[in-house]
Amino acid sequence: MKNKILVLDDDPDILEIISYILTDKGYEVVSLSSGEEIFQTIRQFSPDLVLMDVMLGEMDGRIICNHLKNGKDTAALPVILISASHNLAASLRQEGAPNDFIAKPFDIDRLLQKVEGFLVA
Repeated sequence: MKNKILVLDDDPDILEIISYILTDKGYEVVSLSSGEEIFQTIRQFSPDLVLMDVMLGEMDGRIICNHLKNGKDTAALPVILISASHNLAASLRQEGAPNDFIAKPFDIDRLLQKVEGFLVA
């Protein structure tokens, strides 16, 4: 059974690249360009991991992450935030923090390494 990854990014090029890379590695991927449907998509898709940009147009990925981490049904769901403009290392220790973060521009091998680290059975 394939691991499922939900990818959120408001940049269609990055969304396409990440989705292609992960699909090529055998993951089942659903992508969203905004955070508005994330909770509905999580209920329907049941991802094993969420990979999400910090800046999602009008929404902040850190706030969405906080809601996920404080949600009864989503608290254990691993979340990796991606950001070009924020150093999120310090925020990893705060309540509702993501499990990890990746800085843009990202190295494909590093991205896959982090993803695989959370999906090891």
